[in-house]
Amino acid sequence: MSRPPTLSLPPCASAYRLVTARGEFAVHDARPERAPLGTALLVPGFTGSKEDFIALLAPLAAAGFRAVAVDGRGQYESPGPRDVAAYEQGALAQDVLAQARALGGRVHLLGHSCGGLVCRAAVLTDPGPFRSLTVLSSGPAAIDPAQQNRVRMLIDALGTLDMATVWQAMRALDPPEAPGAGTPSEIGEFLRRRWLATVPEQLITTGRQMLEEPDRVDELAAVPLPKHLVSGTVDYAWPVPLIDKMAARLAARRTVVPGAEHSPNAERPMETAAALAAFWGEH
Repeated sequence: MSRPPTLSLPPCASAYRLVTARGEFAVHDARPERAPLGTALLVPGFTGSKEDFIALLAPLAAAGFRAVAVDGRGQYESPGPRDVAAYEQGALAQDVLAQARALGGRVHLLGHSCGGLVCRAAVLTDPGPFRSLTVLSSGPAAIDPAQQNRVRMLIDALGTLDMATVWQAMRALDPPEAPGAGTPSEIGEFLRRRWLATVPEQLITTGRQMLEEPDRVDELAAVPLPKHLVSGTVDYAWPVPLIDKMAARLAARRTVVPGAEHSPNAERPMETAAALAAFWGEH
């Protein structure tokens, strides 16, 4: 679960609902002072939200890019039905396509973790609305076997318990935090609020996607879009050597963010934003 370092939107950003052909989605939209060099659509991962990208907004705008971070259908502040069919990967890919078109098309697309799988599906469905694809901390297929049992346990719990009870159970399993290194109270409260506002069927369905995702790297390699794979030096969901091999198969730009793990966007935002802006600036 990504933990944003702050919840304060920078002055360059605003929060609103993006109107698309597939409904409205809550977004944070950061704009540079001058005409943007391009627009980036930032798609969060499993248990995530637009706030996972909040620390990227100011540095990306300063580099000249408009950056729009979105809550997907059923995530936090974007509404969604209590229906698993609404969150199948094909449906979520259509949402991303609608969001890109609502932003004018030709956007730089970025997907974090499970969001990377959804963005890949969107590009494979129709690459037309996109200028490039960045996959952040996501791999070629299903998540690492060591993590699969955790996701299965969560799916089972969500099928029988309410969200508040599952939240309490997850917190009871958290390892103790080192003295002085605890999560700030406002961030902790936000994580709880985000969890409770997310539709459980969204988590159940996207969790299954991470368990069952096939390897579609060769399909993606055939799509003539510039590609960029970014990760930390360690990743619990998809091991970094696997991401390295995926980048080679895609002939993609590869960035490893020092000091970061599964969420470079939240853990090392300045370094991550610099790498993104450099890549987008070439395309």
